Amino acid sequence: MDNKTDLRLYAKNIRKNLPLEIISKKAVEYLREDDLYKNSKNIMLFYPTKNEINLLEILQDDKNFYLPRVRGKKLDVCPYKIGDKLEKSDFGIMEPVCLPVSKEVLDLVIVPALMADSANYRLGYGGGFYDRFISHEMKTLVVLPKELYIDNLPVENFDKKVDKVILI
Repeated sequence: MDNKTDLRLYAKNIRKNLPLEIISKKAVEYLREDDLYKNSKNIMLFYPTKNEINLLEILQDDKNFYLPRVRGKKLDVCPYKIGDKLEKSDFGIMEPVCLPVSKEVLDLVIVPALMADSANYRLGYGGGFYDRFISHEMKTLVVLPKELYIDNLPVENFDKKVDKVILI
């Protein structure tokens, strides 16, 4: 498999058979021990879809959290705390209903991924939202089951590396 479409299908099939509830709990534990996370105050995470790691437990931590909202081809940064209103997007993802803020407020972005590789490239869902969103000043990390980690992903010139991959 050397193309992104095949790898996406492969990753989705693997995820269907993983104990994601257990992996999600471990992921939260690993994240809370990570220096990048511990040293960040303003963190954007993602609302999980079916068969995706669920990190929402960290919303209980003493930090400011943000969720992405898709607007055209861009991601808005929306403040979020437990209990705030969410609505389902055209992509079927729960998104906040509030005014966005500047992405410059963020200390850390926890980026969703289907796979990651040894060079810290990630395989996303194909929309390019995070590749357009991530800037060099931004700290980024991916939390992923070890089964979805490979040596080398196919990389294109617009693909952005993340600073860190945490494997569970």
